[in-house]
Amino acid sequence: MSSPARFDRGHTDDLMTFLTASPSPYHAVANAAERLEKAGFRQLSETDAWDSGTGGKFVLRGGALIAWFVPEGAAAHTPFRIVGAHTDSPNLRVKPLPDMGSQGWRQIAVEIYGGTLLNTWLDRDLGLAGRLTLRDGTERLVNIDRALLRVPQLAVHLDRSVNSDGLKLDKQRHMQPIWGLGDPHEGDLIAFLEEEEGLEQGSVAGWDLMVHSIEPPSYLGRDRELVAGPRMDNLLSVHAGVAALAAVSGAGKLDHIPVLAAFDHEENGSQSDTGADGPLLGNVLERSVFARGGSYEDRARAFAGTICLSSDTGHAVHPNYGERHDPTHHPRANAGPILKVNVNQRYATDGSGRAVFAAACERAGVPWQTFVSNNSMPCGTTIGPITAARHGIQTVDIGVAILSMHSARELCGADDPYLLANALVAFLEG
Repeated sequence: MSSPARFDRGHTDDLMTFLTASPSPYHAVANAAERLEKAGFRQLSETDAWDSGTGGKFVLRGGALIAWFVPEGAAAHTPFRIVGAHTDSPNLRVKPLPDMGSQGWRQIAVEIYGGTLLNTWLDRDLGLAGRLTLRDGTERLVNIDRALLRVPQLAVHLDRSVNSDGLKLDKQRHMQPIWGLGDPHEGDLIAFLEEEEGLEQGSVAGWDLMVHSIEPPSYLGRDRELVAGPRMDNLLSVHAGVAALAAVSGAGKLDHIPVLAAFDHEENGSQSDTGADGPLLGNVLERSVFARGGSYEDRARAFAGTICLSSDTGHAVHPNYGERHDPTHHPRANAGPILKVNVNQRYATDGSGRAVFAAACERAGVPWQTFVSNNSMPCGTTIGPITAARHGIQTVDIGVAILSMHSARELCGADDPYLLANALVAFLEG
């Protein structure tokens, strides 16, 4: 018998609020932490000794968050059930020397982050967000959520072949946004941000800044059955994971420890101290075992019984490019989350993982679909294979089917976010 759904369309409304409030990975984890704190979780410092107490806990590091709930009576060898996701999205990021210009226009020097669709950043009103590091070592989140920047496209009159031969963009020459007129002066951008944040001039020593489209998410279509918005890859999964973890922390007895692992830097390979290929998750899980009096043997037993759902967006079948998809696997919007399979281990799913996911969806009363790449097309990858290989834990790749992946503005079915969240609750409940 399927259990009733915990979440409905209100979950999707809340997702849009979360997307708007999270223009950078640093904002995303801050917002996730605030939601978890309201659910009774408490933040731990990595430099402190951890106690053996039960309840909800989380660790923040840069743009990454690891949160877990220790139920009453959990033994040191209790296995984990992990929802994995990532907080970063392809975009344009500010260079160390940002102030530049040409032909009387003041510009900001940016670097391309991840595999972004460059043309989707053209002729959009862009804001600026990220974190500032002050000279005293403290950090300050910053979000200029107004029309500050723009990457102007060349007029068709000056490129008559653009509609016949296609748009060709040079990442260095064509993607630097404008933000005013006149000659550039070194230090202008950071001085502007110091003024905006009410900081003393010269107090900023470092920065991690990125641009974002200021157009808010919205329902789309005759029946409002679709959602368009930024950073769905992969804040949609982060948001669902936070909601699911909070929900199960108030549930009944659990025979495992539910975990949310939201990593940074997935879009450029996950190799960082906050990425899935770094030690963060393993360190947190091990310290949780040892804090409860466990030994290395307990750690090995816990990891052997652990399962991870790596939740990331996947490709919905495209109405204008149907031939790019596998002919027998056509994931559709509002048909439920997708199980992602690739026999060459670009996704970590195998047959036993399929059974785990199918059982969770059945318990939640959620429909689900399968995604496989066309054999003639290269397959993307996720944190799934990295998590499985690095930690030796069973991992299953899933997600929500979307269109316009890696665009500045992506598209999904309005029902799929809460269907995913319901499936994650069932998985974390076990």
